[in-house]
Amino acid sequence: MREENYVDILRQHLKTSVRKLKLGCKWVFQIDNDPKHTSTVVAKWLKDNKVKVLEWPSQSPDLNPIENVWAELKKHARSRRSTNLTRVTPALSGGMGHNSPNLLWEACGRQPEMFDPS
Repeated sequence: MREENYVDILRQHLKTSVRKLKLGCKWVFQIDNDPKHTSTVVAKWLKDNKVKVLEWPSQSPDLNPIENVWAELKKHARSRRSTNLTRVTPALSGGMGHNSPNLLWEACGRQPEMFDPS
């Protein structure tokens, strides 16, 4: 995707999404360090539209909740001694049992408490 396409998406959907989600004026937009997100064209659009952007370090898997989910899945697969794809798939699809619905929620809960945008 080109940076111009990304700006078009922001232009068409960002403010509408904020309104539909009833975020009011106390929200912060998070982008990663993808070149199209950090380009001067996008930065200018965000500044012109008074969008507050969360500072986000590059290469930060420790701050990404999905990394905790992958760690839990790997731990579970290892505990089942799953050594190949035919054994891993059933272990992960049904083997997480009652924990699977809460896995992402718990992973997010383990994130650092340093994201207060105020």
